[in-house]
Amino acid sequence: MWPFKRKLEQRDTLAAGYTAAILAARESYISGVSGIAELTATVQTCVTLWESAFALADVTGTDLLDRRTMALIARSAAMRGEAVLLIRDRLIPCADWDLSTRDGIPRAYRVTVSEAGGSTSQTVLAGEVLHLRLGVDPVAPWTGQAPLRRASLSASLLHEIETALRDTWQNAPMGSQIAHMPEGSAGDMAAMRNAFKGRRGAALVVEGVAQATAAGMNPNLGRSPDQLTPDLQRAMPAELLDAARGAIFASYGVLPAMFSQAAQGPLVREAQRHLAQVIMQPMAMLLAEEATEKLGGAVKIDVVRPMQAFDAGGKARALATMVGALAQAKEAGIEGATLNDALSFIDWAD
Repeated sequence: MWPFKRKLEQRDTLAAGYTAAILAARESYISGVSGIAELTATVQTCVTLWESAFALADVTGTDLLDRRTMALIARSAAMRGEAVLLIRDRLIPCADWDLSTRDGIPRAYRVTVSEAGGSTSQTVLAGEVLHLRLGVDPVAPWTGQAPLRRASLSASLLHEIETALRDTWQNAPMGSQIAHMPEGSAGDMAAMRNAFKGRRGAALVVEGVAQATAAGMNPNLGRSPDQLTPDLQRAMPAELLDAARGAIFASYGVLPAMFSQAAQGPLVREAQRHLAQVIMQPMAMLLAEEATEKLGGAVKIDVVRPMQAFDAGGKARALATMVGALAQAKEAGIEGATLNDALSFIDWAD
């Protein structure tokens, strides 16, 4: 017999559903979709560089893309490969979304916005949503892919190495050794063992010589202690860790040499310029193109100028060279369209 009077069971379907509520409570759901390596220091360093670069960007044409919103977009793009924001009187970040497409182009979204007491869900048109996508796959052009997902092997290796090192330092008998001592009474041996307890890094396991030699009467007093510290050099954790970190840095567009202990100032400046020009500026142009289409005005985002590595001496020499070149061009009578063509040839023009 059915234990209830009504045989119709009614379930609560508020917000995005029970499953989405459970997933939203998980830190892995918030931090990324690859499920590995998001919380390592290497990944967080790359994410911070992306976040800081977008927060420094010069945005013209709209007031909605403020610095806080730009930093949030960069973190979401670094962790999930895409960022979705609801366009209202301000840009509202969406924690979860689903969409429908036509010809591979999104036409409607069902977005979930996080609140302090839960979450709210609503269905909006594509024109009401700002959607940045990175690493787009032609099979699913409406979604983006995070750098960790595109470099899953390197991320898995980094995750496994750091986990193995953590477990080794936590559980392995680091600094412990077995000391061989002459035979004594049970009380003396127990007192000797108790004397070594609680000494981290110097805990000795006292072994009687008679037991060590199968009850033979050979004291072997000159025998050296046996070390219990594992030999990690044969596993090459340092080399593997550096290689995995370098691959993760490269997947985020950060030159691994910038974090070398031998890195000099010129190398750091060039690494910052590489990140700004080759990685962050194309992302900023994708976002500016999306914002121009959705916000109704021409939006420009410049990451290179505020993120450039300031070299006072180099900039002074460059300015002196530019002034000298312009003076020589004026003396030679080169001006107008000819001068503009020359400036365009060396990328001095807009």
